[in-house]
Parts: sequence; structure tokens; C-alpha cells
Amino acid sequence: MNLSKVLLSTTAAAGFLFATQAAANADQVTVQAGDTVSKIANEYNTTVEAIEAANNMADVNLIYVGEVLEVTPGQQTADAQTTTDTAVDTQASAPAQTYTYSQPQSSYQASNYYSANQTTNYSYSQPQSSYSQSANTASSYTSNVASSSDEAAKAWIANRESGNNYNARNGQYIGKYQLTASYLNGDYSAANQERVADQYVASRYGSWTAAKAHWDANGWY
Repeated sequence: MNLSKVLLSTTAAAGFLFATQAAANADQVTVQAGDTVSKIANEYNTTVEAIEAANNMADVNLIYVGEVLEVTPGQQTADAQTTTDTAVDTQASAPAQTYTYSQPQSSYQASNYYSANQTTNYSYSQPQSSYSQSANTASSYTSNVASSSDEAAKAWIANRESGNNYNARNGQYIGKYQLTASYLNGDYSAANQERVADQYVASRYGSWTAAKAHWDANGWY
């Protein structure tokens, strides 16, 4: 007997038996307000296509409140199981194939061994930061602060702003007196920081004593 005919007959019989069983297990679901075919399919663990076929629906997007639909619960699981069984049968009937693969020897091992057994000496010099270098450059500047009270006020502000650190940075504020880069014009040397700080305070407050008074009141100068 032809094996393909036997399989075809068996499949047809199984399909008929499944369809008969599905019809016997179908539930009658009355459409409620807010229902959709997709929602009903999810609630009864079936598919939109199964509900569409069971009810000969012309448009699955159009149902009415009070309409009664034939729904077979678990149809989605049954369809998935049928598909799995078919896949297993197909896989079982396929002849086993054996492949032999030989890993080619890489020439990299020899060259890598050669490289690993060589000693190479490298030298590297860490570039010095241009900011730190310029901030510590000693260039001459004599402060024009005359009175001892102004000198004390200037030292007090420098300590509050940076801890007397010419290299201090806080966002856009730079150096001992925490001036912006636009004020320092790219020259972060200690001498230029002193010069610009004196000019800034003189033009804005008139004296370091007045600048300190403003700092006391507002937390900045």
C-alpha cells in the first residue's frame, strides 16, 4: 500500500474527528457591551480565526450587543498542539545526516608564540597639563592693595573661594579667586589671577573690604 495515501487518509480522519469534537465542545457566548472578537478569543483561549470560521462571520470587526457566538474554548492550545505534533512527525521521518568537520590549524599560533617571546621596551612621557603649568608660572606682579584691611579682606575671600589654590576649578570658575575664563583671557598664571582679581574688585566694589562685605551678605562677590 502507498504510504503517502495512508498518511493522507489518517490526517483527514483526524481532522474530521477534531472538527466534530470542537463543535461538540463549543460554548454559546452572548456579546456584551465593550466586547470584541479578539477579547472573546483571549477569554476563551481560542483565536479570532476560529471564532470567525465557527460563526461564518463576514466581518470580525462587526459584532452586536446580544449577538450569540459559537466559541470553542482551548482552540488556540489545540491548534498549537496539532502544529507541534505535525512538526515532530516530520522531523522523525527525516533521515539523520552526519557531518564531519575538521578544524584547520591556524598559522596564528606560531606567529603569536614568536611575538609573545619577544621583549619590547617602550617609553612614554605624561604630557604636563597646560593649565597647571600656566597657573604656576611665576611672573611679576605687584598688588596695588594698600591698606592692611584690604589685604586681610582679599586673603579672606581667596580662602573662602578656593582655599588659596591657584589651580582650583569649579565649573566655569578658575583659580584662587574663582574668576571666569573670560576675565582671565586664557592666562591662568598666578600673577595674572592676582592682577585680574584686583582689577575686578576695584571696578565693581572699589575695595576688597567692600567686596568682603558683599560676600558676607550674599555668599559671593
